[in-house]
Amino acid sequence: MDIEKKYWFPAKRYGWGWSFPTRWQGWAVFVAYAASLVLLRHFLPPARDHALFFAGIAVSTAILLAVCWLKGEPPSSRRGQ
Repeated sequence: MDIEKKYWFPAKRYGWGWSFPTRWQGWAVFVAYAASLVLLRHFLPPARDHALFFAGIAVSTAILLAVCWLKGEPPSSRRGQ
């Protein structure tokens, strides 16, 4: 039985990494990431504490990349194949 993998994030057509989500779960993760950036900007404005603001962005981005790595198509360098 051939089971098709249903990736949340497809590999980019050109370059390395992932493209926009193709499944609702991927879009939910993407919206949660965007919301986390908005919340960071609201509750930890960079004018008050630069280091904490950028640490929050780094953590949010690391979580997004981890989800992309786990639920996305394996990334590889592509040249329009």
